[in-house]
Amino acid sequence: MAATLPIIDLQELQQSSSSSGKLREACEHWGCFRLINHGVPVSLMSEMKKVVGELFDLPIPVKRRNVDVLSGSGYIALSSMNPLYEAFGLYDIGSTAAVHEFCDQLGASPHHRETILKYAEATHGVAMTVAAKMAESSGVLASDGAGLFEDWACQFRINKYHFRPETVGSAGVQIHTDSGFLTVLQEDETVGGLEVMDPSDSGYIPVDPVPGTFLMNLGDLATVWSNGKLRNVKHRVECKEAAVRISIATFMLGPPRYTVVEPPAAFVDGGRPRLYRPISYEEFRVMRQITDKQAGEALELLQGPAQPLSTKFDVNSLPADVLAQIQDID
Repeated sequence: MAATLPIIDLQELQQSSSSSGKLREACEHWGCFRLINHGVPVSLMSEMKKVVGELFDLPIPVKRRNVDVLSGSGYIALSSMNPLYEAFGLYDIGSTAAVHEFCDQLGASPHHRETILKYAEATHGVAMTVAAKMAESSGVLASDGAGLFEDWACQFRINKYHFRPETVGSAGVQIHTDSGFLTVLQEDETVGGLEVMDPSDSGYIPVDPVPGTFLMNLGDLATVWSNGKLRNVKHRVECKEAAVRISIATFMLGPPRYTVVEPPAAFVDGGRPRLYRPISYEEFRVMRQITDKQAGEALELLQGPAQPLSTKFDVNSLPADVLAQIQDID
């Protein structure tokens, strides 16, 4: 019998501490879970998908206006090297000004802008609330983690997969882990393809779409932050049918640039010394890309006495073709 993902009720989690153990187990064992009763109206989720579809219908020259000063954001077009998906991106939906700039770039209508702003605020709130509950369920004291995630960037990425008959059976996205802390994913309601690793046997199980819910994935930074206690989930996207698949992802990345990530005291003691050296999210994301270690193996590079490249490493000094690839896709 196939394993099923844990289901976490956010409303219940906020009202009672009795659900904390279930959340902790999901984060430690699976590294992912289905989130229900999250407070984001289903009508807003549905409207956002409609808006996304209309944005992807814009002329290519307009879509190419979606650029950002930081890597991993901005429009990615279909190409011979990237024939299956295109994507829009925005570095931090926590910045209202940045969301307005995104809308300006694409000439968003007043309705599109209103929908995008509401959705960005809502999913940013979900990410922050769930991250705080993850910390609380793991024993991080308020004094140790108060305001911990408040200034962490939340990258916004909208993906459109163009699955064709000849691509059925192939990989839409290879096996990988997300580089950041936590991902809030709105899946396509009708077209599946996402698969996550089953921790019991290292096989992959399909994640069937469930309308009105979010899939929450923990990334590499959650493992670093928790000193190895929280699991980073490996996942992939398989082309199951010839159809268009749209996903909307909010990636909670990490603290501001060059701020190093270290585990709170709750995760370190005499019986559990530090597993990873301090590193900034910016450096870690670049390190993953230039070493081509995209499925969690980059964490091994943080073990032992090795020193980081530089806490002042400038990601924008990399070649443009490398910058275009430093991102998370689901």
